[in-house]
Amino acid sequence: MTRPYRSALYIPGSRPRALDKARGLAVDVLLLDLEDAVTPDEKVAARATLADELGKGGYGNRLRVVRINGLDTGWGADDAMAATAMACDAVLLPKVNNAADVDALARLTDKPIWAMMETPLGILNAAEIAAHPKIAGFVMGTNDLAKDLNTRTRAALMTSLQMCLLAARAHGIVAIDGVYNAFKDEDGFKIECEQGRDFGFDGKSLIHPAQIATANAAFAPSQGEIELATRQIAAFAEAEAGGQGVAVVDGKIVENLHIVTARATLAKADAINKLETS
Repeated sequence: MTRPYRSALYIPGSRPRALDKARGLAVDVLLLDLEDAVTPDEKVAARATLADELGKGGYGNRLRVVRINGLDTGWGADDAMAATAMACDAVLLPKVNNAADVDALARLTDKPIWAMMETPLGILNAAEIAAHPKIAGFVMGTNDLAKDLNTRTRAALMTSLQMCLLAARAHGIVAIDGVYNAFKDEDGFKIECEQGRDFGFDGKSLIHPAQIATANAAFAPSQGEIELATRQIAAFAEAEAGGQGVAVVDGKIVENLHIVTARATLAKADAINKLETS
């Protein structure tokens, strides 16, 4: 998985100016929203607005993911069919509880499906959802999940976050951490981004463009990590040439499993460089 998913910005599908501005943002994923960010009286018109803007192009290599309304609402099915005809890369389904919910959407679209993981039942069924052949990614809906769990702390969400990560890694799909609501709290946001990266998430979902640079930095390999990976690969190759199965770098054993990680680090850094220079 070398495509970068460091930053995933929610953009209201009903706002042409915001959709146009997104063309110039250094964001990896656009979460183009027809659900929470659109009022009920705008939902039908938002489909046409979003389809029109996507049809104009200009979004470059940014992954375009359309979040539809739930299929249990009066808008969901029409959203799904409209999104299928849009110039987007995937459809994001809110409040996924089980694989049957994914089946229902798969009957309406041939696009890859991403799942909002934001209900207690969905968390408990994360493995079966991730295993669905149409599922390509998870986005953690931490606000809705916190509401349902009646909690006020991120610490209370750790089990849920880790269960979804386990499921995502078991089935080779993308996993995006939840939003940080206090978008003016730069220090707090940076800490949560680094925590999400340390957990193993691929990126962070964002509510404001001001958060993009911090997320991109946190979820990209640092220069130190790139240099270490390069040295590990070189040292291991030298050890193998000498008939040894392990090497030592900075006083630490380097085995084949470390080389797998090192190569992944370099591949991700290369993908980011290509994305930012294209």
